[in-house]
Amino acid sequence: MARGRRAAPPAPIPPPMHDAPTLDAYQGDLLDFAAAPGTGVDDAAVRFRPDGWLLVRDGRIDAVRDADDPPDASWRRHDWRGHLLLPGFIDCHVHAPQLDVIASYGTELLDWLQRYTFPAEARWADTEHARRSARRFVRQLLAHGTTAAMVFPTVHRAGVDALFDAAAEHGMALVAGRVLMDRNCPDALRDDAAAAERDSVALIERWHGRGRAAYALTPRFAATSSDAQLALCGELLRAYAGAHGGLYLQTHLAESRAEVDWIRALHPQARSYLDVYARAGLLGARSVFAHAIWLGAADRAQLAATGCAVAFSPSSNLFLGSGLFDWATTAAAGVSIAVASDVGGGTSLCQLRSAADAYKVLALQGQRLSAWRALYAVTRGAARALRRDAEIGHFDPGATADFVVWSWAADELQQHRVALARSLHERVFAWLTLADQRNVAAVHVAGRRVALDAPPRDD
Repeated sequence: MARGRRAAPPAPIPPPMHDAPTLDAYQGDLLDFAAAPGTGVDDAAVRFRPDGWLLVRDGRIDAVRDADDPPDASWRRHDWRGHLLLPGFIDCHVHAPQLDVIASYGTELLDWLQRYTFPAEARWADTEHARRSARRFVRQLLAHGTTAAMVFPTVHRAGVDALFDAAAEHGMALVAGRVLMDRNCPDALRDDAAAAERDSVALIERWHGRGRAAYALTPRFAATSSDAQLALCGELLRAYAGAHGGLYLQTHLAESRAEVDWIRALHPQARSYLDVYARAGLLGARSVFAHAIWLGAADRAQLAATGCAVAFSPSSNLFLGSGLFDWATTAAAGVSIAVASDVGGGTSLCQLRSAADAYKVLALQGQRLSAWRALYAVTRGAARALRRDAEIGHFDPGATADFVVWSWAADELQQHRVALARSLHERVFAWLTLADQRNVAAVHVAGRRVALDAPPRDD
């Protein structure tokens, strides 16, 4: 018998029947972006198809058609006319354990960490608490219209596993990694070089590139990681450079003046806060720096030259009084910008609220953020910041079908204002400013509808 051949069965067996492809056609007002919009309100990058057809084949976008070009009878139709269909929002900076401290009163960044954040994160040492919290967090992201995220968990390895497990239950794209802190933090959250390396390698090997998961090295910020720990991150980035596109790096940068002063005192040899990370080899195309408010021209140029992205977190910056991010100057330098919630400093997981706060932050500086640039920064622009714009953030054929169905109006005021709009941009801007998670009608991840009203299990 030839090598690898099986003996014939006693009776012929027909070949297995492959499952027929899943063909779903969603009709509604489709909105996405072909590229980054400019600063105006009329832009060719905007793709709006009223009552258009979004065709999804086996969890991926197959095609987009105009209203007068419906699919044939082989496609199962879903009638969402009168609703807005957008790519799922992408949150490039959010903290899973900080749902416990969202909307906490009265402090700025450094005191916030000591008073609220660190105690909440220490509770994730309890594996069962971490599991429940991770599942709640992922459910809430989805319920608020976010279908992919870059997340800070805690220093606890089991908590990182719990977070990835919770995302995998829904087939959700998630970037995360064990938080690294070996100084200037409570003993309950302090690690050491051996533990950091051991846990990081184990988690990378388990999760990076598994399904839709990707691993991010996550030093909290330069004040809580020693030079040795930052150097370890650089070594791991280089060691895994060829693994599934490489690891990610996420951390905080120049969020408040007091923080910048502290970093200067801790690192007198560094040219700037950003230079601390540069010296450790942490700048690259998969590095995302949260905040980046208090930067100079040289730092912005270096971010752009190395392909780094910035996660602008307007709600958190306003709530903690950290400062006003200069979008115009940062964008002009060539830095990729995503808008992020930064919950729990931010006060909502809904990226519409983040976008509306971004408009206000820019308005205080005499800048204007169009609805198009705001929505791009939480969809295709955020995907680009994560180097995943071939996969998510838009309705291009072949993309994963992560999308959300939004109601144009969830109450009488929204209905009244949207109905008065005289242009598409005015309508979308009014909707963006007034809408929130109440407007979420349906969420789909990889083509599957998420049961948002299902009771939580084991919570």
